[in-house]
Amino acid sequence: MTSRRSFILTGGAALLAGIAYRGGVAAPAAAWEVTRTDAEWRAQLTPAQYDVLRKHGTERPFSSPLYKEHRAGKFLCAGCQNPLFSSKHKFDSGTGWPSFWKPLDRGVITSRTSSLGMYGVEVVCRRCGSHLGDVFDDGPEPTGLRYCIDGVALSFVPGEA
Repeated sequence: MTSRRSFILTGGAALLAGIAYRGGVAAPAAAWEVTRTDAEWRAQLTPAQYDVLRKHGTERPFSSPLYKEHRAGKFLCAGCQNPLFSSKHKFDSGTGWPSFWKPLDRGVITSRTSSLGMYGVEVVCRRCGSHLGDVFDDGPEPTGLRYCIDGVALSFVPGEA
């Protein structure tokens, strides 16, 4: 059996799961349906949202109220309100961040990243390109994936999931 480390390093988990890549490189701003200037993003977002969505930051684990959100509904991009995840696909990963085993259709795209010598798969909003979190190959079936998403990058709308 392939080790998780080598599987992640080769991007195998994402490839086997059919995750859409944009060549491992972030698309230019013109490729996004929703675009704003840096000043517009700063005016719209809280400092914490700006840090995560636009500067690829990460919030402290267990700090988001959405980590414990268990009502039926949808999780949207805090930057553009694009529907990203359904509460039906949320699970408690124990990591401290909202986790999902599957995104909604046309919700997110992923790209391979390298930071501090480590390889991973970044999750971004398909409409505005905002950084949301990362995806790992240690989630539950049926996908085996864990979309580990910063709560500050999301807004929640209760209702039909």
